[in-house]
Order: sequence, then structure tokens, then C-alpha cells
Amino acid sequence: MTVAADFPQPLAEEPVPSVAELPASYPDSWVFVHDFHGNSLIDARGVIVDVAADNNNVRGQIPISHFGSITPSPTRSEIYVGETFYSRQTRGERTDVITVWDTKTLTPKGEIVLPGGKRGQFVTLVNSLQLTNNDKWAMIFNFTPGSSVTVVDLDSRAVISEVDLPGCSLIYPTGARGFASLCADGTMSSIALDAQGKPGATVTSEAFNDIDSDPLFMTPAMVGRTGWFVSFKGNLRAINFNGEAAKVLGSFPIPAQSGGTPEWRPGGWQVISADRAGLLYVLMNPKGGEGSHKDGGTEAWVIDPVAKTLVRRIALKNHSISVEATQQAKPLLVASRPDGSLDVYDAATGAFVRTVASVAHTPITMTAVRR
Repeated sequence: MTVAADFPQPLAEEPVPSVAELPASYPDSWVFVHDFHGNSLIDARGVIVDVAADNNNVRGQIPISHFGSITPSPTRSEIYVGETFYSRQTRGERTDVITVWDTKTLTPKGEIVLPGGKRGQFVTLVNSLQLTNNDKWAMIFNFTPGSSVTVVDLDSRAVISEVDLPGCSLIYPTGARGFASLCADGTMSSIALDAQGKPGATVTSEAFNDIDSDPLFMTPAMVGRTGWFVSFKGNLRAINFNGEAAKVLGSFPIPAQSGGTPEWRPGGWQVISADRAGLLYVLMNPKGGEGSHKDGGTEAWVIDPVAKTLVRRIALKNHSISVEATQQAKPLLVASRPDGSLDVYDAATGAFVRTVASVAHTPITMTAVRR
């Protein structure tokens, strides 16, 4: 029988409630995992995970409603979530908002109501919500199915303009302020914004995206202001977003693809990422073919885009649907699995490091902390 004398120094009483705070600036080993939660779309979330920690990997989470999108701003110590609410959860009056969350406390600081019920609702894409003008403005993609971009001033919490995008989709920030968008005819249109956030002239590139035969995945890996896009059949294309108008650069095939049918092809949802040194990581599927582009993959191929060489092939322990490289000096590669767990690898060697189990229900996209 256990008696009080067996415990001469009882545990101290813990205060209730007890709420911890996160650092104002997140470490480079932290990753935002967007849990799309395919079984309950009104109950999605953004999970903040330290993929370098041996335990206590999950540092916090915020709720995300109805086909939401999440974008952190390290310069403002805020996290922005584009989301949609209905007055009766799944029906009723619709309200689109950008919710502003504090990075330290993970409490909501406010929300910006978006007019018109236009916010695009689809499976998570990182480039549906982006920042520009030194993170002073947010840009959110609308789809009704007419497409446009709403520009929001984050200081005044006010909508300042809406830019029509006939036939074009998503947002790729350009220059000091402005954005480009991929278009259905294989071109890219760029729109500069003036100091008041109003659109100027549109600059449209030559057609470069082979929509019918070899289209690009729409989420690029960013190396500085250059976006590296990969195509369904494994061609890499660079686009420079440093100027007011996007500049389409050259392309080259991923080296050492075997050919034949089936063949190694990119596959998954977030299929390409880049580390601080500029190496690219592409999620590859050995059973590639027509319609396999969302199937996920079993290897991550590391590519030097300057030398146009295959650096290494990382065999993944489990079938994965997305990849993201951390921005550490010695980066980790994170592969998300259909079961909601994350597998973590040493990006320099390909060695398996750990599994962070059951982080999410549907970990569609990931965003590594950037400075």
C-alpha cells in the first residue's frame, strides 16, 4: 500500500491554465505543415513542427477553415491565413477573411474581411496567398471561376485593390511590389502595383508552358528571387521574379531519367523544394506515366541547377506526397506521408534521421521558416 510517507517531496502544484509562448523568431529547423484534413475540411490546421528535435516536435498549431491557405511573415511576427466561414458551418452566409495570428502566442490578432465571396477554394497551393511590398501587403487569389487577385494593406487591415486575371492563376511576387501569374495559354502575365496598390500595365511573356504535353507543376522552389518549376515529365524551368516583370529563363531535363514506360517522373503535391545553397529536391515516382503527377514518390532527387547535374538520389523509407528542405546551413529534407507523419532526412547524405509521427491528417503542403 502506498502512503504519503513514501513521497516526502511531492510534486509542486502546476498553475492552471498554463500557456507557453513560442519565440518571436522561429528557428530554421521549424516547418509549417498545412493539414488540409480531407475528412473534415472545416477543421484544417497549420501545425508548427521542429523537425530537428528528438522529442516535443510539435510546437503549436492554429485552426484553418474551408480550403484555407497559410503564409508566415518573419519580418512582422505574424501568420496570415486566408479562409472561408459559413454561418451554419457548411452552409449559410459566406464570409471570406484573412486571419492574422501572433507568432509568439498563436492567438488571433484580427481579421480582414474580403469582399464578394471570391476567395479561391481548392486543395492547398502555397501561391494562393503571398506577400509583397516588404510584407506590407498581402495578395490573395480569387476564383469564381473568373480569376482575380485582391490586394490588402496589412497595416491598415484594409482592401486596397482587386486585379482581374482573365485566364491566369495564382500569385508569384515580382520586384519591389507586384506579382506574376501563370496563364492557360502557356504564358505568364506580370502586373506591377503602384504605391497605392493599384495595378499598372500587364506584361505578358511568350508561351513557354506546354499545357497540353508537359505542363509545369504550379508550386516552384525559390532560390533567392528565382523560381524553379518542374514539369510533369521532368523538365526544370527557371523564372526570375526580381524585376517588375517575370523573366522566363532556360530549361533542362532532370539528369539520369531512365526513360521507357513506366519511367521516373515527378509526382506528388509539393514536388520540388530548394535549400539555402540553391540545390533542388524533386520528389520522384518510378511508375511515372500519363496521369501519375499526383501519385507521390519514393525517392527525392537532388539537383544542382547551375551545373545541371544530379547530385544524389535519396531513397525514402515511405511513399511520400510532398517534400520541403529546411533553410539551415546543414539542411534537413522533410517528406510528408499520406498517413500524416513526416520522415526527416539529412539532406547532405540522404541518411534517415527520424519520423515525426501523426503530425496531421492530410499534410499537403509544407513551408520551411525563411528569413
